[in-house]
Amino acid sequence: MTSSGDSGGQPGVLPAGPADERDEPLLAVNNIEVIYDEVILVLRGMSLEVPRGAIVAMLGSNGAGKSTTLKAISGLLPTEHGEITDGSITFAGADVTTMDAADRVRKGMSLCMEGRRVFEHLTVRENLVAGSYTRGRIGDSDLDIVYTYFPRLHDLRGRTAGYLSGGEQQMLAIGRAMMAEPTLLMLDEPSLGLAPLLVQEIFGYIARLNDELGTTVLVVEQNASRALQIAHHGYVMEQGRIVLDGSAAELRENPDVKEFYLGLGDEGGRKNYREVKHYKRRKRWL
Repeated sequence: MTSSGDSGGQPGVLPAGPADERDEPLLAVNNIEVIYDEVILVLRGMSLEVPRGAIVAMLGSNGAGKSTTLKAISGLLPTEHGEITDGSITFAGADVTTMDAADRVRKGMSLCMEGRRVFEHLTVRENLVAGSYTRGRIGDSDLDIVYTYFPRLHDLRGRTAGYLSGGEQQMLAIGRAMMAEPTLLMLDEPSLGLAPLLVQEIFGYIARLNDELGTTVLVVEQNASRALQIAHHGYVMEQGRIVLDGSAAELRENPDVKEFYLGLGDEGGRKNYREVKHYKRRKRWL
């Protein structure tokens, strides 16, 4: 698989590996069903695959179930009274459906939650050190890798995290996740609340991590345009299930994605709410 965008900050050719590793996805979500509080059905037969070394984007509106999907993958559902009641999740060839969240981190998963969630009363350096707790060790070389990709964090390493800007906190959240040396980095709405130039900068960092370190990335986004610029493959999610998937290039040219996620209707304008409701009733993607 090759990059879906131009060179220069965009992902390149995916790193080659043993044939069996290339053929088997790093992550496979197999027809899972998720229920909260034993009654609220949120995911309804959700399935997706994340190939080794790829950037995969999951798109969808608020309430589609994107964040729940990430929590199911990372093992955080029990903290919110949720559970997987059907289906399975495999990671690196092993079934992790019932695995503890900390064990999933040790296995190579790392999640940046929506809203950044930095430890506000700790310094930048202390936040980064906290990200390596599952490894049981830390050296200056580990911090140096993060500082190489986020030089601003080096300048701010003694600053209390709660006083950082939104963009700096997002860099810190990603850097903290990197400290666990993840094979799979999951990002929940990394552009949330950031100015357009900062969004471009953050997605540039994500592309570099994939291109230079070979980190596999699953990014959940409402900013479909930006996500599809760096992704290799994308999924569109509605009402707890996948309704459309394809290469990033295919999704960028798909008329439905253009109209309802990129804001580019066939006639150059947005349809009114009545027509959008009609579109949803027809369920053209199901």
